[in-house]
Amino acid sequence: MSIRRIAIALIAAPLFLTPFAASADDGAQIAQGLCFACHQAGMNGAPKFGNKVAWAPRVAQGKDKLYENSIKGLRGMPPKGGGASLTDDQVKAAVDYLVKGSGGYPQ
Repeated sequence: MSIRRIAIALIAAPLFLTPFAASADDGAQIAQGLCFACHQAGMNGAPKFGNKVAWAPRVAQGKDKLYENSIKGLRGMPPKGGGASLTDDQVKAAVDYLVKGSGGYPQ
């Protein structure tokens, strides 16, 4: 994925991701429209979507820690993945989508 495509995704995201009550479908839309810029290719150390091995240590930390890191940012990931206009619930829905597609939370 090119730097240009990432920049476009980060710039365009606030234009179409306005605050609303987040659902699983919204999580998918947000993840595919914003998070995949890094998580599809594994850029900058981001765990690749669908890679259970890469996600396992993160999931093992628990939902609350995943949510916190995603909302506040961590290492190369900016707060809310660069989607500054996202609500915390929208970020959580996107995280849940990414985790579900990468092995899921422990039962």
